[in-house]
Amino acid sequence: MESQQFVGTRIDDFITNRMVRFLRKRGWREVIIPFTGYGSADHVRVLGRLVLRPVKARSYIGMYAEAFLHRRGWRNFISAPVPRRPVTVQVGDEELELVTDRRGYIDVTVKASALTHDWQGIVLSTEEAPGTVAPVRVVDADEQFGLISDIDDTILSTWLPRAMLAAWNSFVLTEGNRQAVPGMARMYQKLLTAHPGAPIVYVSTGSWNTLPFLMRFMKRHGFPEGPMLLTDFGPTQTGWFRSGAEHKRRALAELARDFPKIKWVLIGDNGQHDPVLYREFAELRPGHARLIAIRELSPTEQILAHGTTAVLRDSADLRWEPAVVTEVFGADGDDLAPQVLHALESSDSD
Repeated sequence: MESQQFVGTRIDDFITNRMVRFLRKRGWREVIIPFTGYGSADHVRVLGRLVLRPVKARSYIGMYAEAFLHRRGWRNFISAPVPRRPVTVQVGDEELELVTDRRGYIDVTVKASALTHDWQGIVLSTEEAPGTVAPVRVVDADEQFGLISDIDDTILSTWLPRAMLAAWNSFVLTEGNRQAVPGMARMYQKLLTAHPGAPIVYVSTGSWNTLPFLMRFMKRHGFPEGPMLLTDFGPTQTGWFRSGAEHKRRALAELARDFPKIKWVLIGDNGQHDPVLYREFAELRPGHARLIAIRELSPTEQILAHGTTAVLRDSADLRWEPAVVTEVFGADGDDLAPQVLHALESSDSD
């Protein structure tokens, strides 16, 4: 099995390298796509990706086509990652040179000094790509409250992983055609208003290629801005496809490490593995989970999510119960909000 997985990675790298050479000869140029990072006063996690993109068309028809492609999800997949390419990261007056990974991603934690808790800009550049600013949410070292939220089926109504419907939503529809889960944005805004300076981090198994769509969708529906920890499709060193559960598990562990004083409110849905992963996190990371809030999918949504009206049953290796923190359940944000607020008030009074 290991040799097969390794072969898959080698095949993927071979195709990527040949594609990069082919596209460079045809005039495609490096572009840095900045992702939103996070950090504290002494360190920041910088995220982004280096890709090749075609030079923008200058004709009216070409510009219209470019705008159309950008609005549709499939525009985000028309790019080629640039692997193992030097990138300069500038934090204040300090510079660090790193190398992109095999899929062109930039993910580095940089030591910094005297960063104020607010939004900061980190400059990323290569010899070919000019400086691009990657936003970073810097959190006060004494902050003790934060939100972690899933995306698909938690704040965004979707049909994943049904292949045909997922492809239609990802490659054709704009964010204006996607539905937000009622009340979730209001609940998040209320919670963060009550805790000024607290971060919100979105953790999802969705692809980084969908980030532009997600950012537009969240802005349109009033979701608070925050880092998004997404993932990449395709072969890895351990399998032909990435593990969504493992991605979330690792992201939660990293947030607990990077913000040791924060007790997180964990928000997800019961369409996949959120409940069991959050319970696992709460027990293995004592003091890092304050509350678990789970959106319960309707029978129709359960069918669209995984083909049955029953709540997804976790395999033996994913069983983790009971929860060591309070759990609340509701159909949407309007149903969850009063329960979440009551649970937080109760914990504050204890």
